[in-house]
Amino acid sequence: MRSTSGVFIFILILLVLDLYVFQAIKLVTHNSLFRTKYIINSIYWGLTILSILGFLMFVYTPQDFLGKIVRTYLFAIIIGLLLAKFLASLFLMIDDVRRMIQWLLQKISVSRGIQNNPEEFISRSVFLSWLGLTAGTVLFGSLFYGFRNKYQYKVIRQKLSFKNLPASFRGLKIVHISDIHSGSFTDKKAVEHGVEMIMAQQADLILFTGDLVNDKASEMNDFKDVFSRLKAPMGVYSTLGNHDYGDYVQWPNEGITKEQNLENLKKVQAEMGWRLLMNEHVVFEKDDEKIALIGIENWSAKGRFPKHGKMDKAYQGADQYPFKILMSHDPSHWHAQVRTQYPDIDLTLSGHTHGMQFGVEIPGFKWSPVQYMYKEWAGLYEEDNKKLYVNRGFGFIGYPGRVGVMPEITVIELK
Repeated sequence: MRSTSGVFIFILILLVLDLYVFQAIKLVTHNSLFRTKYIINSIYWGLTILSILGFLMFVYTPQDFLGKIVRTYLFAIIIGLLLAKFLASLFLMIDDVRRMIQWLLQKISVSRGIQNNPEEFISRSVFLSWLGLTAGTVLFGSLFYGFRNKYQYKVIRQKLSFKNLPASFRGLKIVHISDIHSGSFTDKKAVEHGVEMIMAQQADLILFTGDLVNDKASEMNDFKDVFSRLKAPMGVYSTLGNHDYGDYVQWPNEGITKEQNLENLKKVQAEMGWRLLMNEHVVFEKDDEKIALIGIENWSAKGRFPKHGKMDKAYQGADQYPFKILMSHDPSHWHAQVRTQYPDIDLTLSGHTHGMQFGVEIPGFKWSPVQYMYKEWAGLYEEDNKKLYVNRGFGFIGYPGRVGVMPEITVIELK
């Protein structure tokens, strides 16, 4: 049962934002024809009413009432509208601060007998109102457009050099994927295309760094046959992410316990032919030379995420090998423990952040809101010739789309 007070607060926030933004709409349409203003106002408040009704329907109806696809997009559109109005409000707040300062200056001037023109800054008010409304519209438009990008898989190639890489493993090609989130998928053919793209890379080794599902192992029922096609000469190896433990739903669920769900998820990976590394390592040998692959359960430096990983257990015995790769779902692990306590790990592979599925990535510039939470959030990071690569995620969760940060298939070649 949802909290009535929580629902009321959310609706109240929506209405306050709507009223605030509406002041800007009234200002910029002040000189418009009555019919134009009527149409604009009707559309604006009509969207508000539909948002509130949609939110109530989302909260108070069972999950199978609207269906998975409709519920996902409905929630995304409601949140998108909320974020767009919030962004517009930031510009309006700047204008309100400016007008308050102007009012205070006028009061001071009047008290000193200086005359001021009260109309002096009106044009700037209109400008900021237009700017705010434009920014909000662009944000909502980009989020809406981003729906089409969630299966636009992008292959990113990285050639990484290591002085201590054994000669026999030079040229080793690894495909790194992360954050499949099968519970979010609604287009199996698109996912199949992504898997075909992975196989087309002809990797020696495929590594998956966690979050196979959103919550439940049963989410893989329709996709197990797809991901079981992933094969590589040296194998397919995986680790667990924070979503794989079922921490975000109530249990018992579908007649099984949380613990049984995790066991089922392990079984799914085994049935697909994947080797799940649970705080352990494996050794690859070629021409009498060896390297180690270490895989741990989720370990996060962020308090709200679990620390199931046991590096001491996984690392034990791996110190004897000259080159080591670590699979750890959460990139905050790298600075918090790996770099400080296990400095001889050469390459760490992570995921988790998804690049927040929203950002700007152009040559020479990379930005996403997630960077204010994670120092390492997408791509390659290097310190003292020790490297971390953060995959942007194969799937998606929450927002059913991507803006500027595409779903990623990473191809790493060791040199």
